[in-house]
Amino acid sequence: MSIEIAASAGFCFGVKRAVDTATKLTSTHPRQRNYTLGKLIHNAHVVSRLEAGGVKVLTEEELFPIAQTATAESPVTILIRAHGTLREIMEQLTAMARENPALTILDCTCPFVKKIHRIVEENTNPKTTLIVSGDPAHPEVKGIVSYSKGKTVVIPSVDSAVFNELLCKIDKNDCIFVSQTTQKLAEWNKCKLFFKNYCTNPIFFDTICSATANRQQEAEELSKKVDLLVVIGGKDSSNTKALYTVAKNNRANSVLIEDASELCPDQIRAARQIGITAGASTPGDIIEEVKKSMSEIIESFEAMLEGSLKTLNTGDIVKGVITSISSTEVHVDLSANVTGVIPAEELAGSEFNVGDEIEAFVVRVSDIEGVAGLSRKRIERIGDWKKIVEAAESGEILEGKVTEVIKGGVMLAIGAVKVFVPASQTGVPKDGDMKALVGTTQKCTIMEIAEGRNRAVASIKTVLRKERKEAIAKFWETLEVGQVFTGAVKSLTSYGAFVDLGGVDGMVHITELSWSRLKNPAEVVSVGDTLTVFVKGFDAEKKRISLGYKTDATNPWTIFTNTYSVGDVASVKIVNLTPFGAFAEIVPEVDGLIHISQLSDKRVGAPAEVVSVGDVVDAKIIGIDDEKKKVSLSIRALSEVAADDADAE
Repeated sequence: MSIEIAASAGFCFGVKRAVDTATKLTSTHPRQRNYTLGKLIHNAHVVSRLEAGGVKVLTEEELFPIAQTATAESPVTILIRAHGTLREIMEQLTAMARENPALTILDCTCPFVKKIHRIVEENTNPKTTLIVSGDPAHPEVKGIVSYSKGKTVVIPSVDSAVFNELLCKIDKNDCIFVSQTTQKLAEWNKCKLFFKNYCTNPIFFDTICSATANRQQEAEELSKKVDLLVVIGGKDSSNTKALYTVAKNNRANSVLIEDASELCPDQIRAARQIGITAGASTPGDIIEEVKKSMSEIIESFEAMLEGSLKTLNTGDIVKGVITSISSTEVHVDLSANVTGVIPAEELAGSEFNVGDEIEAFVVRVSDIEGVAGLSRKRIERIGDWKKIVEAAESGEILEGKVTEVIKGGVMLAIGAVKVFVPASQTGVPKDGDMKALVGTTQKCTIMEIAEGRNRAVASIKTVLRKERKEAIAKFWETLEVGQVFTGAVKSLTSYGAFVDLGGVDGMVHITELSWSRLKNPAEVVSVGDTLTVFVKGFDAEKKRISLGYKTDATNPWTIFTNTYSVGDVASVKIVNLTPFGAFAEIVPEVDGLIHISQLSDKRVGAPAEVVSVGDVVDAKIIGIDDEKKKVSLSIRALSEVAADDADAE
């Protein structure tokens, strides 16, 4: 079976121009109101699409009331359809648009129709008779007649019942003849032949659109060589009906449809050669949809025909429709006078139902019983093996589940096929426990295959390495100064600690580990400790990152000043004695001096007379030097306060 589409099928220039212009209106400003005067073209699908986009159809009665409502806040655009309109309507709309900038008139009259308007306007006068070959009710013909300056007669056909009545209205002298652009060529030729003999010096203008003439010629030629000619177009489209008439005259087996939904499968199946043509107002997507639907009908029929003649053999891959499902078996109609049987366990957990199409592998065939043993798992295994073979060639990454540990590696199930992953390719360190992988889903690449044995070797490690490389590249692309990370300490040196930031190490210098002076990083951190650090700087080329750990929030002096002020009493610990006083720890890393004169309200010869290292005493903060980070404390001040309180009593 073959399908041939006529070269000129579908939109002509004038229709395409009008449709494109109208389509642009669907994306205009929401305040813009868009209309077409009458249906833009004779195709219901196109008109519906435009209306859905906000381009509405106006009747002549609605036209001027709507046009008069155009304002700057709510402008109006009116599109003149491809068929054109009456001369007086066009003139009045043009005048209104000149006076009101909010009213826009887009004239999309087909150039061929415009040409007829000029012919009629330039060649008629009160003494002439204009004779139009066409449909008197068609908007194009009505528009043509409106440009005549004399008498007009419209003749649908020289064979029509009203022809003699119309003939009586025609003066044989001064006759001008034109035709509707979509008139049937054969009808126009009949008209010319008759009136050449009937009228005195008639003037004929051949105004049938060249695209229409070509389309009709193609339909005539195509209808002679196909078994079925399908004409696509609106039922009220004159040029589409003309095509159908041409086709019907040559080929009885011709049909007129508006879209694919009207196709008759039996007609399609019965034809060996099918032709398609379409009217000037038929969109290309509808033509393609009709062709696609025809192809599907043909393919379905050929597949059914082939299936009915096919002989099943062990090893075949077949398709069928599930007819029944029981607890033990699933029956499949194979359309080959054979019933396929699949063990129910093979479909356990699947979503197949009666009526579904299923593909299976033929395990055995019994011609006597008319039964074929089928396997769904085998077909799944074949499909999965095909993916593995293709992945081996393309390098595609596959995903599977580790099912078991075996000697030398692990087995990875990719669908219904198991592949071997050597221990060195599992990503597990040497002497590591591969059992931790069992039950996990892993990505892999296929390293090698043995097609004859349906065996394959895969690597998890290559994917891990690739992902790590990509992650590191992304890390450096997105790294910024100030970025915060939480990571484990990987190693210590005399000058700092290295922290894992997620595959990339950064260093915290020893001076960044503590606000106090350190001799070795091990004084404050150990390998394995988790630190929250921030990026102080980095060199992407040398792959070096300098990390900060100290923050103002952990600064002992900040902690002290946030906690205490001059005049506060603190519980302090004596940490050192000197001839001039005692040093006491107020908060870790911050000491204050209790001058010898402030140790007691009595004269003191040496600090040891009053306090010892390790003593915890209360002291009053009597001075804070922020610049030098020094604190002055007094025990005597507390004694004086106590004495004052006693005197007051």
